[in-house]
Amino acid sequence: MKKAAFVFLEVFISFHVYAQISVDNILHSIFNNTEPKNAIIEVREKMFIAQTNDIYLNSEDYLGKTIKLEGLFSIEDFPWQERPFYYVLRFGPGCCAYDGSAGFEVVWESSIKPNAIYPKDNDWVEAIGILKAFRDGGIYIALATLTVLDKRGAEFVQQ
Repeated sequence: MKKAAFVFLEVFISFHVYAQISVDNILHSIFNNTEPKNAIIEVREKMFIAQTNDIYLNSEDYLGKTIKLEGLFSIEDFPWQERPFYYVLRFGPGCCAYDGSAGFEVVWESSIKPNAIYPKDNDWVEAIGILKAFRDGGIYIALATLTVLDKRGAEFVQQ
């Protein structure tokens, strides 16, 4: 009986603490007309193209916010550029079948990870980081984490 009561109490306390944090975030959001503290904007599979488009079209609303997404890790190494470019993306409809792509450039900032090692091209990854802008106005995700996942999601998406 003591063990059951302890488990119940532990679950109750855990739920209560989690619920209180959620309630506090919701109240903060309502009364301050802001996003909840520490909110993560998750770009989900079913709305991947729509969400990425919204972030690009309304980037000023998303700058400084934490973005989380899964997708293919892609490396583009152009001979005329000083460095390779790294992306997390998925494929979608384009002009000729599924030749379009949607996603974000991802960057380990040197202050965070000076000698960053990126995953292999075509690995399935989860990226979490802060949306930032380059001086030219382009946007990217300054990585906090970049994790290679075993389970792959849909490479080809549509809305």
